[in-house]
Amino acid sequence: MQKRKLGNSGLEVSALGLGCMGMSFGFGPPGDKQEMIGVIRGALERGITFFDTAEIYGPYTNEELVGEALAPFRKQAVIATKFGFKIDPSTGKQAGLDSRPAHIKEVAEASLKRLKTDVIDLFYQHRVDPDVPIEDVAGMVKELIQQGKVKHFGLSEAGVKTIRRAHAVQPVTALQNEYSLWFREPEAEVIPTLEELGIGLVAFSPLGKGFLTGKIDENTKFDANDFRNIVPRFTADARKANQTVVDLLGQLAAQKKATPARLEENIASVAVELSPEELRQIESAVSRITVQGARYPEAFQKLVGR
Repeated sequence: MQKRKLGNSGLEVSALGLGCMGMSFGFGPPGDKQEMIGVIRGALERGITFFDTAEIYGPYTNEELVGEALAPFRKQAVIATKFGFKIDPSTGKQAGLDSRPAHIKEVAEASLKRLKTDVIDLFYQHRVDPDVPIEDVAGMVKELIQQGKVKHFGLSEAGVKTIRRAHAVQPVTALQNEYSLWFREPEAEVIPTLEELGIGLVAFSPLGKGFLTGKIDENTKFDANDFRNIVPRFTADARKANQTVVDLLGQLAAQKKATPARLEENIASVAVELSPEELRQIESAVSRITVQGARYPEAFQKLVGR
């Protein structure tokens, strides 16, 4: 497995990370706990060292899953988790944003227990909270780093002004952002800013929330608990229109004798090298395709890029 260093921080992770959210939340019913533990440990055995979770996934159950799976192998793994949402204790549902410093401290303590660890390797602000100055957020994470409870500070889907302001208080190790052939907006301003400041990019949904795997078409029915039911880009009409992107990737995959698939194939993809000419072909073809549908419902979209 190839390794990557996130920006100038020195934090080394596997070239591919394992996002664990869907094991507990977001894409239908939670997976069988023992099966999911097997997937996490299987990924570790195959060289993946970077695992992503958050308190809101479940909520709480995904951190517990990751903690149990990795506890015997803790020194081999880099664990990223997130703070920033308010969770209603009576319903267990998300109830807005909360990045007040006192709340960040509470989340850190609770996450450490659920993850069965004494330090969080990478602690992201899940979404920018407009009611809390980012300097206060970065300052609290800086305190947690000084206390040895957190190693690195991250942001998720933040705008460039917020990134700069946070980085001035506590160096940001990584920005987590959706990035794929299906969503390339970060190329305009975000990625150049990260390169300038020496911050790593952690791309999530590189397979377009499953769409780019070729396993989803206009007739696919999602589970009632699958959040893609409310995503404009996943309406039947949008899926039909966006099929051209999948067809393009399928053609390229056939040429490279690769597949858009699951854990084994995803790990093997690290060894697939694209020549400059192949990259130009992809760029040329994708630039002629307009992806249909917003990537988030309007209420979610307001939480990104701030």
